[in-house]
Amino acid sequence: MNNLTGACSSSMRCVSGVVQTTQRPTLGCNTWLFTCSLFPRSNVYYLSLNISQCCSDHEDFFDGYDSIMGDSSFLAKLDDVELKAEHENVCFDPPAAKSIIKHSRDDDLTDSIFTEDFPDTSLRDLPSSQLAFHQDVANPKRQPGVGMENTSTPDIKHSKQPPVPALHHKKTASKARRSMTDQLKKAMLENAGTSSKVSKTAQHKEAVMSEEISVAMQVFESVSMEGDLGPFFGLPSKVKDLIMRLKGIQDLYDWQKACLDLDSVKQRKNLIYSLPTSGGKTLVAEILIFKELLCRKMDALLILPYVALVQEKVRGLASFGIELDFMVEEYAGSKGKFPPVKRRTKKSLYITTIEKGHSLVNSLIETNRLDSIGLVVVDELHMLGDGSRGAILEMTLAKVLYINKNTQIIGMSATLGNIRDLQRFLKAENYTNDFRPVELKEYVKLRDSIYEVDPKEEQCFKFSRLLDFKYSSGMQKMDPDHIIALVTEVIPQQSCLIFCATKKNCENVAAMICRYLEKNFLVHKQKEKATLLAELKNSGNGSLCPVLQKTVPYGLAYHHSGLTSDERKLVEEAYSSGVLCLLACTSTLAAGVNLPARRVILRSPYVGVDFLKRSQYKQMVGRAGRAGIDSVGESILILQEKDKEMVNISILFSCHIHCSVYFHKSLYSSINGLHMFHEQVTDFMSGTLLSVQETQACQQKSLKELTVDSIEVLKQKGLIEALSTITDEPSLQVTRLGKATYKGSVDLSYCDILYRDLSKGLEGLLLNSFLHLVYLVTPYDMVSQSKPDWMLYFTQFTKLSTAEQKMATTIGVPESFVARKAAGQSVRKSMDALVVNRLYLALVLYSLLRETSLWSISDRFQLTRGFVQTLLSSASAFCSCVLHFTEELEEFWAYKALLTELTRRLTYCVQTELIPLMEVTHVCIFAFFVLQASQIVASAKMLLQEKAEALQEEVDDLLMLPVDLPSV
Repeated sequence: MNNLTGACSSSMRCVSGVVQTTQRPTLGCNTWLFTCSLFPRSNVYYLSLNISQCCSDHEDFFDGYDSIMGDSSFLAKLDDVELKAEHENVCFDPPAAKSIIKHSRDDDLTDSIFTEDFPDTSLRDLPSSQLAFHQDVANPKRQPGVGMENTSTPDIKHSKQPPVPALHHKKTASKARRSMTDQLKKAMLENAGTSSKVSKTAQHKEAVMSEEISVAMQVFESVSMEGDLGPFFGLPSKVKDLIMRLKGIQDLYDWQKACLDLDSVKQRKNLIYSLPTSGGKTLVAEILIFKELLCRKMDALLILPYVALVQEKVRGLASFGIELDFMVEEYAGSKGKFPPVKRRTKKSLYITTIEKGHSLVNSLIETNRLDSIGLVVVDELHMLGDGSRGAILEMTLAKVLYINKNTQIIGMSATLGNIRDLQRFLKAENYTNDFRPVELKEYVKLRDSIYEVDPKEEQCFKFSRLLDFKYSSGMQKMDPDHIIALVTEVIPQQSCLIFCATKKNCENVAAMICRYLEKNFLVHKQKEKATLLAELKNSGNGSLCPVLQKTVPYGLAYHHSGLTSDERKLVEEAYSSGVLCLLACTSTLAAGVNLPARRVILRSPYVGVDFLKRSQYKQMVGRAGRAGIDSVGESILILQEKDKEMVNISILFSCHIHCSVYFHKSLYSSINGLHMFHEQVTDFMSGTLLSVQETQACQQKSLKELTVDSIEVLKQKGLIEALSTITDEPSLQVTRLGKATYKGSVDLSYCDILYRDLSKGLEGLLLNSFLHLVYLVTPYDMVSQSKPDWMLYFTQFTKLSTAEQKMATTIGVPESFVARKAAGQSVRKSMDALVVNRLYLALVLYSLLRETSLWSISDRFQLTRGFVQTLLSSASAFCSCVLHFTEELEEFWAYKALLTELTRRLTYCVQTELIPLMEVTHVCIFAFFVLQASQIVASAKMLLQEKAEALQEEVDDLLMLPVDLPSV
């Protein structure tokens, strides 16, 4: 409070014994309202200094510098109030005022976050300063400064209201009593050097936690091979209590304890650990992350494969961040700041997708801050083999290994075949265990027979049983694979997942099963299913999918990307709670949220048109078996005779994890981030996974030859150039276009096209409509996923304004062309298909921005609502990329302000006034379950804390003396 008090202009008034002062310091978008008041309680007058926050966007924090100390009118009014109090024979205790003012320096905004479950409602509305005064009166012998260090968030949940004794006026014979003015001046001057006090309960808790952290940090500094690192694997016992309270985990599995006690973990060596799905791998990683944040005081990076997983993990760990005082920052879609905010006190856990994690590491390298990352955790490490995304992940890890040897890397996965190659690449040790909380039995179905998967057998299959289910001729035609027989063995009392090759197949399978289920399925949890249907309809603003309307009453549903995120969440919650007993889903569910089942059925050994990979198979069958519910889990793969041999290879096959087709992209990333000479590039590439697998992946050319060829490709694209040096060794210099491409994380395939489109856009940018800007940020990689309906295209085109139609003609799509295509006529002049199809998707996005109703837009353009939502999220992410791209090129300065606002609009796609509310994670779900409600609260607290931290950082920067300031 001392700094804020001295930095604010003030206006005050006295009404009925209340002195109020309105201070208006502004910082960013916040204005603080200070209210100083006197009020009687139990024959004692209290001095209260309250702080509230208002909004103001563009004011200077130190504008009109002034001080309460200099406001003689305020002090005069205080004297008047004091005289009035004396006249009424009520004593005002100056030391109490001093204590109260001293305590008011605590951040009321932060305190208010932690006052849930306050036991005494009579004190619930009192500021923390008054609570501290009560404690002072009740404990007069407590010495100031005794106890733990200060905290901005004192724990007042368990503090009790002490009795307030009546204070009687005492006359002093030795010297005259000083006036209130003198007392207030003296108290305020002493505030600057005085620490705030907290309750004994808070002091005790903070003391225990701080002592445990200090012990753990000391042990970390002198790591021993023997003994524990602390009460809970080097962490304070509060972490164990939080895991129990927030996750419901009473104790760790034996393998988890063994893994955390490994010498490699204690010595902070790189580690790869592999266990079956549902074995509890994530908890081990989270404990190691907490240890890095709390004990070593270093930032941590957690890389996950999908946006949905990032969002789920952010929600789950936000509560830990609030309780343990660290930041949880989301880097997915359009979210994330590059470089991240440099925090002076709190440490950050960055939770990112593969692409955002790469951009984050690049920004830290560029600002020489990579050493702030003490730990990198990669979930689903087998993603290294996922084409271009695998190449990005490989380069991210290779850069960390090359630049900062002290950063620990932890990789985990359920399916790793070539672990030795990964160990060499990451210079890591390995821990493997086959533990599963529930036993898994794997089967395959051929015709009407069930075979158990047994690698020890010659054919890998061992006969188990025959299916015993009577089919009518009609059923046999509708269900030749006997899916109904397989599912009715477990549902509705137990759960079942059916993985299908395509989205349409999911819907067809769910609908087909319903046709032949008995009517008693309708009675099972009938009320809960009716509630679910109402919630689904509410999420669609009155619209409900006809397939779900038919299947949900039977306890069945489908789950794929064609559903909106709200619908998927509702279906997942209903399945987890037992309202739904069966989900027909695509393979993406196996890689996403954890929805276990008693039985998992794989409809065919295909994902789309591609044959099933071992990693995909293991992820799907890993969902079988619910810990704490089932004693065993079953998986059944339905096979045709023609696929039998291929499945034998696929199930037992361990593929290598890299593909040289993405080599030049990987090489470009390394040159951009590290600015190397030719020889340094070669040296860097020798530390990659591709180098480890050179004999398998580089059969036609050596790694060195591939490096030289890729450098030439990058030169031709204008992304790098060779500069001569004194040593005659050419240095590889990144061009302006290369730096923009690198900063924006733009795919190399589209960087030159994007530059051309942005340059052409400047020639006649349409500013009275969003359409032109939306077209410029429509993702190139989404164009191939949808073909225009030419009649719909023409209908929407004719609804555009004259200026918008002119813009469409300028970019290369005239109305005459669309009209001819809609009429089915041939077009002589060829058009760029990329431009034409991209404008069609831009019309979808433009309509969505204007109406915000996803259902109506999907119906209008005959697209699935899931695809429209995916298009929207991809556009918001690409808009953020284009924004960073334009920031590096001076000629595109005009785009910065335009794209900043458009990114926000695309991210939330709501009315402007609702955007701040939508920033709170999970708030868009229509039906709040208990877990979701607690996650919303934690997310709101974390968001508020992050904004407060940013404001405090700005204050610290403003108050910091310049480095070059001459000493007096």
